[in-house]
Formats: sequence, structure tokens, C-alpha cells
Amino acid sequence: MRKTLFTTLASSALIVCLSASAAEIKVLTAGAFKPVVTALVPDFEKQTGHKVTVENDTAGALTKRVAGGEAFDLLVLTPAALVALTKSGKVAEGSSKQLARVAIGVAVKKGATTPDIGTVAAFQSALLAARAVAYIDPAAGGSSGIYLTQLFAKMGIADRIKAKAVLVPGGLVAQRLVNDEADIAIHQISEILAVPGATLVGPIPAEIQNYTVYAAGISAAARDPAAARALLDTLSGPAARELLKVKGMEGP
Repeated sequence: MRKTLFTTLASSALIVCLSASAAEIKVLTAGAFKPVVTALVPDFEKQTGHKVTVENDTAGALTKRVAGGEAFDLLVLTPAALVALTKSGKVAEGSSKQLARVAIGVAVKKGATTPDIGTVAAFQSALLAARAVAYIDPAAGGSSGIYLTQLFAKMGIADRIKAKAVLVPGGLVAQRLVNDEADIAIHQISEILAVPGATLVGPIPAEIQNYTVYAAGISAAARDPAAARALLDTLSGPAARELLKVKGMEGP
């Protein structure tokens, strides 16, 4: 009886302790890194008692949101964007840590014939032969869309691609394959793998490849900096490094 009472009281005390120390952590993450965050959050919440909410957008849109005053606790963006936001006082000095990098890949609808993209010439031919090509709208601030627009101009095919472009304002570009709005999608590989109805053909050729690097920083006005730091440590820890491979990303 006493043992049962003691166990009950101890359990209640633990619950009270966890409740008292639990924090709410708001994470803003660039879209390509969202699958990693959402996969790690449930176990983090279970282990710590903290509650995590995750919102994603393009890197450019998130930069504007934070610069405009939106509150957050942890921010996943490109290193350059974090540096700028640190200088403006939005991100805590010295809090940033690199997390991963991801390459741009090509996808087709599941079951469709996969085009040859093994060389720059073959990649260009595949694009020009496609009915419609989907990629992130550069105006939305997506890093892959900005790079591809510049790449097409350098390749001398900008006007021809523009005529068949399906510009996606944000989210999963490869979803446009499933909806039959495009027959080729170009996006970060991690974003392609997140769409069940899409097949990754492979990365674009090494000569024209562009990696997007992701890092995270803690808000200068974080509600609980220690809790935000704990989540950042999780996102850069051993479990995250293993998960990166599954999600089509690489370690920093």
C-alpha cells in the first residue's frame, strides 16, 4: 500500500516537474529540411515534454516573414540568410549551426519513362523535349528556382523553358507530376522523395549542380533558449545524420 502510494506520488511529481519545465517551440523551416524536422520532433517531444510546432515556406519568404517581425524560436534557413538576420538582431549571435546540404534532382511521374540526364547535353535535351517543366517560382524566393532560372539563361534555353514552365509558389514541386500538370519536375532531392507518386531520376549533372546548405539559428527573443538549443542539438545529432541519408540529403 505504501509502495503503491509512493509510486503514485513520485509519478505525479514527475509529471508536475515536466509540465513546469515544458516549453513551446515554434520552428520556421525552409521546405527542403521540413521532412527531417517533422521526423525527429515526435521523439524529441516524448523525451523532453516540450511541444513543437513546425511551419515551412521558401527561404526567401521566411526571411521576409522574420524580418517583418514574425516570432519564432528556431529558424532553419541558408547560412547567408541567417547571417543577415543575426546582424539585424533577429537571430541570437553565435547560435547558428550548419545542418545539411541537398542537391537538385529531376523527377518524373511514377511509371513514366525516365529520361537520360547523365550529361549536360542530355539534361538539356530532356527539358526541351518535355511538354511542361515544373520548378519553384523564383519570385517566391525558393533557392532552387532562383538557381534554375539563372542556369537556363546560361544554357541559352530560358525563353524555350519559360514557354512550358509550371512555376510553383512553394511546397512540393513534384506533386505537379502526380496531377499531370508537368512531365518533368526539378527540385531539391529531399522534396522529390517526399512525393509518393513521383520517381527520382537522379541529380542534375555535376558540372551544373547546385547544393543548398541549411543551417539553424535560435531567435534572439526565444521564449525558452535552452529548449530551442536542445532541439537544435537534436537536429544536428547522430539520429539526424542517419535520417539525412534516407531523406535524400547529406551532412554539412
